[in-house]
Amino acid sequence: MNLLVFEYATALGVKDPSLTAEGQAMLNAITNDLDGLDTNFIISKDSVQVEGGNCRRVEIEQDLKKWLKNNISFYDLCLPIAPEENFILFELTSLIEKNGVQVVGSSSNAVNICSDKFLTYQALKEKVPVVPTRKVLWEQIDEYANGISDRYVVKPVDGVSCLAVQVVDSAESFRDAAMHVKNVTNLPYFLLQDYVEGASASVSLLTNGKRAIPLSLNKQYNTQNNGSIIYDGGKVPMNHSKENEAKKIAKKAVESIKGLKGYVGVDLILGDEVYLVEINSRITTPYVALRQMLNFNLGEAIVESVKGHLPEEVNIKGEIEFQKEADNLQLKVID
Repeated sequence: MNLLVFEYATALGVKDPSLTAEGQAMLNAITNDLDGLDTNFIISKDSVQVEGGNCRRVEIEQDLKKWLKNNISFYDLCLPIAPEENFILFELTSLIEKNGVQVVGSSSNAVNICSDKFLTYQALKEKVPVVPTRKVLWEQIDEYANGISDRYVVKPVDGVSCLAVQVVDSAESFRDAAMHVKNVTNLPYFLLQDYVEGASASVSLLTNGKRAIPLSLNKQYNTQNNGSIIYDGGKVPMNHSKENEAKKIAKKAVESIKGLKGYVGVDLILGDEVYLVEINSRITTPYVALRQMLNFNLGEAIVESVKGHLPEEVNIKGEIEFQKEADNLQLKVID
């Protein structure tokens, strides 16, 4: 069966290195893992060189969606890597499904739920501990501003990589944060979440749509600058006293949303209690490190998982840090 892989930024030929570093690294990683299969990968003629292993390079000049509409039906399987922002991943997944091609990943319905963080909250609030979340319409800003007397988090409903995520503690900082979010989203609302003290982490999982298996707990390097939260990278694995609880919550959350398949990343806060923040229904950056540490080929395992098969045993060896530096994602093996 022939497989098509693409990563959104490199398929579009995005020029900004700060936006393409992680995408390029993920595309390099997944194509190297899949070079034993009949795999093609899309790349824009304007993108930087991608190794691609033994996978065949498909260079495109036209718009990605237009190319997919004209060519996706020639493939049996398609693995998309794209952001939830502006529901991009949802639209691309829907396009693949409508053309009768099997998605190596989650269904469009599951992607939609995970792309809208308020839908995620509603789907999981009775199942696992989730950070308390409110949906705020733009016309409600003054109403909510008057009630800000403690620390809260303001964020876009469909944001990625901490874009426009800010900690607020006053009416003024809340209004400023809301206006910042309004500049980066097309949606008529944003989110206000309780501020939960603790370590930022994620769990990487594989799921076949019924059962999920945690692969690793990952540390996230998040910093604050004048209230803005900035994502700088992370480390695989993360050693923490709440590891088992975090993996248990992530597993239950993924198994609670119908249609999640393949590789899934779950973001959490590890404090006195463990709280789920959001779910990423796609390959996430820790993949780049994790693939080098597992006792099996992670790319091939993703393909097998959507066919219903999960690894019988998961073993991780070593520690790897990953951080964005200039226009590259740097990996460092920790001795």
